[in-house]
Amino acid sequence: MDRALYLSPQLRRLETAHADLPLMQRAGTAAAALARQLLADQEKPVLLLAGPGNNGGDAFVTARLLHAQGVSVHLVAPGGTSQNLPPDAHAARAEFLAAGGKILTEIPEHGPWGLIVDGLFGIGLKRAPESVYAASIQQMNHLARRDACPLLALDCPSGLDADSGLAARPTVQATHTLCFIGRHPGLYTHDGPDYSGDIRLATLELPPSPDFQADGHLLARDDFAAHLLPRRRNSHKGSYGSVGVLGGSKAMAGAAFLAARAALLLGSGRVYLGLLDADAPSLDLLQPELMLRRPDQLFHADLDALACGPGLGQSSEAADYLEQALKSPLPLVLDADALNLLARDSRLQGNLYNRIAPALLTPHPAEAARLLGSSTRDVQADRIGAALEIARNFACPIALKGCGTVIALPDGAWSINESGNPGLASAGMGDVLTGITLALLGQHWPPASALAGAVHLHGCAADALVAAAIGPAGLTASELILSARRLFNTWSRQTI
Repeated sequence: MDRALYLSPQLRRLETAHADLPLMQRAGTAAAALARQLLADQEKPVLLLAGPGNNGGDAFVTARLLHAQGVSVHLVAPGGTSQNLPPDAHAARAEFLAAGGKILTEIPEHGPWGLIVDGLFGIGLKRAPESVYAASIQQMNHLARRDACPLLALDCPSGLDADSGLAARPTVQATHTLCFIGRHPGLYTHDGPDYSGDIRLATLELPPSPDFQADGHLLARDDFAAHLLPRRRNSHKGSYGSVGVLGGSKAMAGAAFLAARAALLLGSGRVYLGLLDADAPSLDLLQPELMLRRPDQLFHADLDALACGPGLGQSSEAADYLEQALKSPLPLVLDADALNLLARDSRLQGNLYNRIAPALLTPHPAEAARLLGSSTRDVQADRIGAALEIARNFACPIALKGCGTVIALPDGAWSINESGNPGLASAGMGDVLTGITLALLGQHWPPASALAGAVHLHGCAADALVAAAIGPAGLTASELILSARRLFNTWSRQTI
């Protein structure tokens, strides 16, 4: 699969650079071919809605081609017979009419429909649909549910921001989306996966050009497969990293235990756990292999990496330990309260920015907002931009968690992870991600690869459990650790 992701400005530059090619004809041809596949009952009519821009032109071409193939086509232009269409869309409209097509201004009382095609706005809309267009979107969604028929969005579901994944009210609830030229990041993050359905790509046969590089890409195992190495027979526990977890203040020890158990079961040779709670147990009865220590003792252990934050709390003691961690030469994973402490203390931020050893940050949107001094809503409205800003501000790779986790690097590179499911919306899942990341970092994976590998594995482990009917409802963080271990070993064996 082509994993390249393109933001709207880059796609528009590509379109302009290839304006001499029949891009609209190619888009309509691809859409018509997919429409025929989706039209299970060839006797049922197809409803197409055409908007006022080039996305509408794509719909006109699609309608003309389907009409020529004997499909019963009903094309609706909610805005009326506009004379303000872009030149290519105007020509496509004229060709549709010349071929015997008719243009309606309202969706007819008809049904059941065999297929509905959304050609209203594509990637061209950056605000909520209004008036007749909003009503048309609501009606499309209603009819698709009523008739249990596919709803195909051309390029991007109308109402969905193709770059951010922010869904307006209303937004087309597509069962299928056909991207043109390149994939849009908004389909894979935030609200996008809930509105895009099955996503396919029609490249429109554009020739490759070094002048137009993808903005980002979809994360896949290929991004870190080089580090999925089988274990050497001649090895010992020191070969696979000694790691520490710092956290677990009073009433929050469970978060630290989950992170430590995840690190152990994902292959760390030794795992030390430093709990801030003075009344914490000295032994994990469920995982006695963990070595529990006082927090200050972690810094005297011979560690390869340290995670700081799960259940850490925001006390002055916690801040002191975080400062000590930031000043240490250890590779770090920072999550949860470590991020909250950073957000309110510029001195700690300076310690993070100036450290030589790598640090990986794994905030959820609210923690990211605190780091940026903004709001969760602002972060979610531009997840890619927010992740890149944090990566630049702190000179650290970051995973902005959520639907379609965004990984951003200080050099401006970014990717979106599409593995995972709603089962991850459960307590402790972030702590498990911290532990997996720590395990890979302690096994001497490069920092960016450790973060990418952990995020993708974390989601794939949840997908494997749901495929086995364990979740999404009721899926627990402890179960995820075991699934991640199973999958990690499977992947590593496949490299032999």
